[in-house]
Amino acid sequence: MRVLLCSAAILAALFMNAEAEAQQPIHTLADDAAAFGARDGVRGMALSPDGTKLVYVAPVKDRWSSVMIVDVATGTDKPILVSNGAPEVLRWCNFAGNDRLVCRFTGNAHEGSGVLVGFSRLVSIDLDGHDLKQLGQQSSFYDRGLRQFDGSVLDWHAGKPGTVLMEREYVPEIGKTGTRVAAEKQGLGVDIVDAHTGRASAIEAPLPDAAEFMSDGLGNVRIKIHLETDDDRPTGRERVFYRMAGGKDWHALTDYIDADEFTPLAVDGTTNTLYALKKLNGRKALYRIKLDATKAEELVASNPKVDIDDVVRVGDGLKVIGYTFAEDRQTVVYFDPEFDRLHHQLSALLPHNPDVEFGGASSDGRKLLILAGGASDPGRYYLYDKQTHELNELLDKRPGLGNRTLGTVSSVTYKAADGTSIPAYLTLPAGKAPKNLPAIVLPHGGPSARDTWGWHADSFLIQFLAARGYAVIQPEYRGSAGFGDKWLMDNGFKSWRTSIGDITSAARYLVSSGIADPKRLAIVGWSYGGYAALQSATTEPSLYKAVVAVAPVTDLQLMKQESHSYTSSDIVEKFIGSGPHVVEGSPLRHASAIASPVLLVHADMDLNVDVEHSDKMAAALKSAGKDVEYIRIAGLDHYIDDSVQRTNMLLHIASLLDRTIGH
Repeated sequence: MRVLLCSAAILAALFMNAEAEAQQPIHTLADDAAAFGARDGVRGMALSPDGTKLVYVAPVKDRWSSVMIVDVATGTDKPILVSNGAPEVLRWCNFAGNDRLVCRFTGNAHEGSGVLVGFSRLVSIDLDGHDLKQLGQQSSFYDRGLRQFDGSVLDWHAGKPGTVLMEREYVPEIGKTGTRVAAEKQGLGVDIVDAHTGRASAIEAPLPDAAEFMSDGLGNVRIKIHLETDDDRPTGRERVFYRMAGGKDWHALTDYIDADEFTPLAVDGTTNTLYALKKLNGRKALYRIKLDATKAEELVASNPKVDIDDVVRVGDGLKVIGYTFAEDRQTVVYFDPEFDRLHHQLSALLPHNPDVEFGGASSDGRKLLILAGGASDPGRYYLYDKQTHELNELLDKRPGLGNRTLGTVSSVTYKAADGTSIPAYLTLPAGKAPKNLPAIVLPHGGPSARDTWGWHADSFLIQFLAARGYAVIQPEYRGSAGFGDKWLMDNGFKSWRTSIGDITSAARYLVSSGIADPKRLAIVGWSYGGYAALQSATTEPSLYKAVVAVAPVTDLQLMKQESHSYTSSDIVEKFIGSGPHVVEGSPLRHASAIASPVLLVHADMDLNVDVEHSDKMAAALKSAGKDVEYIRIAGLDHYIDDSVQRTNMLLHIASLLDRTIGH
């Protein structure tokens, strides 16, 4: 589809098409589960430097994925690389020049002692799918330690086309030290890597305590972050160093502080400044810091209600063009007047005034890759030509949902038991009056996270429930991140009574407002949300008629014990803490109190929450004579990124809800 910004006739036609699409047929449960359970049709789309080609990752079947190359002029696409997702999962690809790609694989696997660990690899490949090369340090029989993460791309503009600036993880070797320099390197360093040949030239020597480097988008390493350790285990504290323009020496920017207190976001090489988040009155604010001897700070933005989230970057050198924050809606404030104008023009032109994101640009800045969508719209990719003002529609992010009218999403607030106003998102089924509906409380994961406006990883589940006729509320309970330190409290585990109390109040709000039938309430959650669903069912056994917990934490002591196999154990110990809440806040210890039918879903390669949590919870519920169904999925991680398994999960969720609260 080609759209001109000045074309009122095409604009009217777009709205007529959108209205026609709203008249959709009745769908069966199998139709709904397959449509919403399907993975995103487009993941991580990127534009070539010359603006003539696109690359994205597409689902092939169940958990398989393929790298797709698109010729912009002809609209034709072709697969060049396939992954079976067992265990390597294709995450994204990007252009290192016009004729070469860099792609990232990740996965989880059991190492020699049986401990589950994550890994990632960067590879380069030609656009025809030939000449695959690994870009990290090559594995060796003599490796002294586990080679998990080979590195990441810091800068796509490191020099000549086809080279990238990479931070690379080096693992020393046993029995070969002294025979090669590379065998003695250890830690994180920075190299310029030729994506065609794989050859690397050292820029920063590897350091065992280096946690991260940052470049200025012009090929210069300007920020280095050191990790504080205690007996080789991270403490959660970091120290930031910077390099002056044209200099080689490192200078301290901060002392060792909690990582949450100071977060470097981006270096702007044109202004010699660092954008970073720092605390101001208990909330994260955006600062601009001069990378010179003065280290002069300038407050760029703060918000009295919420944290500033991030900066927005686009184009050659990843110019900083604005920043984001989320009150009830995700908001972008643009520094750049051209992008501010384009944002408003494009949003006004497209149907339903979608949120517009700038996802990339050609090296000359003429062509922009755009994603337009919203909370009830997975989104579509477009290519905009700033010279001709043409907007060409590319691909739907979720093509299987293109002919459906999805649930409507709105922002609401309700009162907690102590009178505190709690923000939430409310999704209502399309075409139904918000009165006396069966309803779902769906707390987010984390717990130190939050929901925001837009289409996100869990939107498929929320919109599936809405399609089945349920009202869905997503409470931003105290313990959620993004609202400042006071709202975050200790966290949703240590302060579980407040967090779970706020979630319970969301259910009571649905009833008191007349939206929900008090006899038809259920609670559904994933990760911490699954924990919250189970814990809510132990504290309020008569409130919910059904409980669905996907990949839930079920025992806080177990969570601490399992962390002992990893270097993050001290951080986990501190986060969970000690005291009565460890037992009182563990639903596994109170399984006998749950009165409602429970559905547990967990994958056995979950690195975020070990499958043992659901194994033990299912056994405890069965031992107590409770109604429990357990779906244990083989070979997948925390996110169950498999169309067949997600579809099956949705079918089982619908089956439980149908027999307990109807639809």
